[in-house]
Amino acid sequence: MVGAPVGEHLGLEAKELEHTSGGQVKLFSGNANRPLAEAVAKALGIRLGQATVERFPDGEVRVRLLESIRGDDVYLLQPTAPPVNDHLMELLVLADAVRRSSAARINAVIPYFGYARQDKQTQGREPITARLVAGLLEHVGIHRVITVDLHAPQIQGFFYYPVDELSAVRLFAEYLEGQGLTENAVVVSPDSGRAEQARRLSERLNLPLALLAKRRIGPRETQVSYVIGDVAGKRPIIIDDIISTGGTIRRGVEALLAAGALPEVIVMASHAVLVGNARENLAHPAIREVVFTDTIALNPALGYTILPTAPLLAQAIRRVHTNQSVSVLI
Repeated sequence: MVGAPVGEHLGLEAKELEHTSGGQVKLFSGNANRPLAEAVAKALGIRLGQATVERFPDGEVRVRLLESIRGDDVYLLQPTAPPVNDHLMELLVLADAVRRSSAARINAVIPYFGYARQDKQTQGREPITARLVAGLLEHVGIHRVITVDLHAPQIQGFFYYPVDELSAVRLFAEYLEGQGLTENAVVVSPDSGRAEQARRLSERLNLPLALLAKRRIGPRETQVSYVIGDVAGKRPIIIDDIISTGGTIRRGVEALLAAGALPEVIVMASHAVLVGNARENLAHPAIREVVFTDTIALNPALGYTILPTAPLLAQAIRRVHTNQSVSVLI
């Protein structure tokens, strides 16, 4: 069964967010997803922190905090969404400004953690960019990271400080049940890397599980060989963490149809990166609906279903601030 909605029992008034040391919760945002930051601040019952985050004429990031944060518990909400380098640099400069302003604790809320796809060396002479970004965040004084659905869970091990990885599985499960989309359905993982996420969704909804056998044949291209599991006559629910170009999804849909699945595919993903031919690939006639969360700002006019993550992130911030367990939100 699906757990209680993540927004239930928030009751987050500003007076409840006073730290035992006397510091307050302060939430600041870069330019990557300000609407999400404003929604989180509203859920927390606080005002979004005032700061200037702009560019010098040559493109360098300029940051100035417009209020005192001395002794406060500061949270910086900034997904590293495209343009990734710009938004990552904004986060680093913000953190440096906060550190130099005598905050008691600096927490990075990174709903979408970029540079995560290079979490290991698959060939010689390659970087491990996930570890590089973890080191940069540590260097500027970050004490904790809160994120949603890392591309590879083992990335948590690259950090020498706590990482709270939240999951969109509960949001997806609540939506599917609320829309009556679970009847005669099967949860499908697009590859072995998403198998655990798919398993948790299938268990929450008491649905069977299937897996696509995917092989990467280049840095930008994959091949879906076959389907593991029975999908014949069922509505597939594909769950992924990132949809970038959508090529894997399109090839996965074709493999499912070849295996006898119904042409009523539901595609769900945590992070809507959506570059290249993504819109064309997601317009496959067998795809009935595409569902994303709002970890990356997305134009509603695109026609995709967008699930809010602000209640989930607000609860995580509140629990971190008051030294309560965050694992209950997963």
